[in-house]
Amino acid sequence: MALSRKKWNNILIFATASMIAILTLLDDRTAELPSDAAPLFDDKAPLAQLQLDELWLSKGSQWQCHEDVLNCKTWATAWSEIQLSPVADQQGLMEQESLDAPINVTILVANNSQGQAWLWYEAHGLLVSPAKNWYQIPPSLREALTPITKISAAPENDATSN
Repeated sequence: MALSRKKWNNILIFATASMIAILTLLDDRTAELPSDAAPLFDDKAPLAQLQLDELWLSKGSQWQCHEDVLNCKTWATAWSEIQLSPVADQQGLMEQESLDAPINVTILVANNSQGQAWLWYEAHGLLVSPAKNWYQIPPSLREALTPITKISAAPENDATSN
């Protein structure tokens, strides 16, 4: 039995409405911060400098970043306002083989001359403190933590142009 055009239209309308409802529900759930999330920095100890590999940001009278960072203010705001939740099963995380290679993050807090070396597992939204405590970054805060950088063109090969 073939479906009529009207029935196909009704199926498409129902599927579209269902998809919109599901996506709205997912967005509402991921936009909320967990109840145990706490800020990493506060007014007494704000973020002063941060370095991810060769990229950096620094707070003077305003935020300054490495010349290749295109979204300096957004990137600096995301890191200075980051909130974390402690991970309950830290032993289980250390044994996971699916973790990506960590990015070294050096954090300097205002009024402190010594930086702290953290590890950031970007794909999983995990931060590991210098004391080896694991913290989860809420999904709604993760995207802005990655800087947008300039694309550098590949160097021209002079041997192929001869």
